[in-house]
Amino acid sequence: MPGDREGQRAEFAEHAERAEFAEFAEHAEFAEFAEHAEHLEHPEVAEPGPGATEHEEAMHRRLHHLLSREAATGSADALWRAEMLHLLDAANRLSSAGLSRLHRQDKAEPRWPVSVAVIFAIVLQSLLPPKLELRPLWLHYVLFGLEGAMLASLFISNPIRIEKMSRPVRAASIFLIFLITASNTASAISLVREIATNQLHLSPQHAAIDLFLSGAAIWGTNVIAFALWYWEFDRGGPVARLEGRLPYIDLLFTQMSEPELTKPGWGPHFVDYLYFSFTNATAFSPTDVLPFARWAKLTMLVQSAVSLVLGVLVIARAVNILPVQ
Repeated sequence: MPGDREGQRAEFAEHAERAEFAEFAEHAEFAEFAEHAEHLEHPEVAEPGPGATEHEEAMHRRLHHLLSREAATGSADALWRAEMLHLLDAANRLSSAGLSRLHRQDKAEPRWPVSVAVIFAIVLQSLLPPKLELRPLWLHYVLFGLEGAMLASLFISNPIRIEKMSRPVRAASIFLIFLITASNTASAISLVREIATNQLHLSPQHAAIDLFLSGAAIWGTNVIAFALWYWEFDRGGPVARLEGRLPYIDLLFTQMSEPELTKPGWGPHFVDYLYFSFTNATAFSPTDVLPFARWAKLTMLVQSAVSLVLGVLVIARAVNILPVQ
């Protein structure tokens, strides 16, 4: 029996090469399935889906042309061509179904996790000591006002679930994330400068604790800000992910690589991006979420660098000023 199977595989590979499908010759194990196939006549071939590439569409036209030509001439290869076409079309159907499941989710994600995260970031910024706030002071309060106004407008546009995203709404969302990031960046630069120049004046009794709390507030806001960036730009944003507009992923979550262990229609929500941002800020490298797009890799690089600098400087300075027992 092993010899017969090897002979079938070799015969299938030979026919595959003669049928101008040399690239599929390595998959000769399909022979044992092909011999049981019942689709011996001209099969119905699914048209390429909306996300099909030019290569896939060209292959589809080529298969149809070759099959029609050989069926008309009565060539001995016609049966093999039909079998190959059927198998390839079945594989294409399965692949399309997998991509559809991978790139689209059943329900729009709720608004409240994002809103809570933004409010928490604003609160953390408000708790920073005066020396780390924006200057002049009025700019600090203007920034809070703008962040609150942007958050309110986003909540009004999608109060329960994020189901629609017009250009003005998405621009407001990106602007809100930019404000949080810019304010936190300014505070982080001030903290690093004060530590590096030894000009950070803290109360002697609670100097180390105050420094830890200031660094933790900036670090925590940094985690939220980068989570918002990942959430807003991964595959075009929450609405684009819901509608499956983009065929290729930017970030690969574990549920995507193990779809059989995940509920159908799963899609990443903000909590998943918050977890991803936290692990990247603590491990300084990818953990269970892998970046595919270059913008994601560069963003992770920047976040890791910022977290590393903050952690090293704050911990080193805090240990240096701890009272000796």
